[in-house]
Amino acid sequence: MNENQHPRPGAWPAEHPVDLDAIDPAAAERKAEQEHGAQYARLQAERAWNQLVLDNIRLHLGQQPSPAAIRAAATTWKNAITQLADELITTRRNER
Repeated sequence: MNENQHPRPGAWPAEHPVDLDAIDPAAAERKAEQEHGAQYARLQAERAWNQLVLDNIRLHLGQQPSPAAIRAAATTWKNAITQLADELITTRRNER
């Protein structure tokens, strides 16, 4: 059958049938659990890293003596982060 032909109504869509008896459900489940566990661990590590960074910024802002000083320190952090992002973007573009 070519791409212009439609399958007959009720026809099996797979060209190569799969032997379902050959699949070990326990092994497939273990593999899925391992992949899910690894993904969960990566996400938790990323979340912990982000929280650590934000806690450090919060600590620095909390040490400022006045609301105006807090606002100035926050602006300094925003500018520094934006500058870092711009540098990384330029680096990635130059790598291509």
